[in-house]
Amino acid sequence: MAAASSPQPVTVTLDIGGTNAKARCAHWPDKRSVPSGPAYTPEQLVRDLATLLAGERVDRITIGLPTPIKNGRPLRDPVNLGPGWKDFDYRRAFGVPVKILNDAAMQAIGSHRAAGLRDETMLFLGLGTGLGTCMIAGRRVLPMELAHLPYRKGQAFEDYLGVRGRERLGTRKWRGHVAECVKLLRNALLPDAIVIGGGNSKSLKDAPEGCILGANSNAFLGGYAVWDAEWAGAATEL
Repeated sequence: MAAASSPQPVTVTLDIGGTNAKARCAHWPDKRSVPSGPAYTPEQLVRDLATLLAGERVDRITIGLPTPIKNGRPLRDPVNLGPGWKDFDYRRAFGVPVKILNDAAMQAIGSHRAAGLRDETMLFLGLGTGLGTCMIAGRRVLPMELAHLPYRKGQAFEDYLGVRGRERLGTRKWRGHVAECVKLLRNALLPDAIVIGGGNSKSLKDAPEGCILGANSNAFLGGYAVWDAEWAGAATEL
């Protein structure tokens, strides 16, 4: 008699943005979310996750945070969230294995998978509260901080492409700056493909020439993928 197969571990992916904290398991029909914001702390995330899961058991957690990550730990607190993320004991607080990666890197991995790319080099641009950036070369994930490079009039890329830039410039001019920045970054980095995602990508009338519009749901795909052998090197388990 064949042995019964072991059930697949249940992974919940948390995508923590400057406006909402979103959660999803692969078997849920849709994501669940709660408000975040500039005072949002990891302690609040722990409380909110208990509410979002509604008693459901999970075996492991992936967290995408809008801040640089090294060796599985945030290097600093996210700019658009509250304090405490850098030194928080995630493994102890959640009681299950945790992997943390930059939120743009997480969506980039999911976008790479969804686009069916293999060895191609892909640049991901996440148009959200700020600007998330990541390169993927093969299965190597290279989070970047291009958002803070100077772009125009003493201001950075993020000042023009983030949500504050769209509100200041108006949507039409903002779209023009998205297209211009895509050209600059393509010429500098020479990617085979460019995927544009993030919540504000919905405000683009069309994808800039040569770009792919990615779905926000790709962030959750990336969160699941980092537990697979193919992408295991993309995030360190805590």
